[in-house]
Amino acid sequence: MTARPPVFLSDDEIAAVRSWVIHEDAHVLALNKPSGLSSQGGRIKAHTLDDLLWAFMRSNGKRPELVHRLDRDTSGVILAAKTKPAAGFLGKALQARKLDKTYLALVSAAPEPRQGTIDAPLVRQEIGRESYMRVAAPDAPGAQPSVSRYRTVAASEEGALVELEPKTGRMHQLRVHMASIGRPLVGDARYGGALTFAGRPAPRLMLHAAKLTFPRPEGGRMIVEAPLPADFAALVEAAGL
Repeated sequence: MTARPPVFLSDDEIAAVRSWVIHEDAHVLALNKPSGLSSQGGRIKAHTLDDLLWAFMRSNGKRPELVHRLDRDTSGVILAAKTKPAAGFLGKALQARKLDKTYLALVSAAPEPRQGTIDAPLVRQEIGRESYMRVAAPDAPGAQPSVSRYRTVAASEEGALVELEPKTGRMHQLRVHMASIGRPLVGDARYGGALTFAGRPAPRLMLHAAKLTFPRPEGGRMIVEAPLPADFAALVEAAGL
């Protein structure tokens, strides 16, 4: 599936990426990506998840290819195709918005109302070497239609756990949309999120891709779920959620 030369991986890297597998069959590979790992590219001189997929190289020199991406600080379900036909099938399904993604996130207080739809166009903005997204008027140059749904799962005096569903696939969409209603995600310093939660540090973005529903190349649909990482789960418990 790729003409690129294999990337050398250490035994520890191979063991790590194999431990993240939450589903594998003849066509697809689903992993629970940890926070802090880039999906692809980036300026950090370290192996990305895309590089680590060489741990699954077959005897013919082919290896899985990522179907979609997650932000570096977002944890959770990410899908890779194991064959060229599966990659083509899932790529078309992604473009047709047939992959349904469900995220969990922490916010400092429950949204009002407790559930709803955010329909707010987004535009990309470059500031120095960094890329940001911001809410814009529909007729603003470069504005892209963007829709997200949110639902409060649990709330306490310490904060809230919310379920988020992006209906479009813009960069940083969920983060910017939640910030636009006054509920930036905990740990999201870029968009105004608090760096503490329930009296504890929140040193990274508390956003987790919990569930992915997608069409299978061989027919039907599949649901893959990823458990919460330990640091996220600890904050949920500390807040009594």
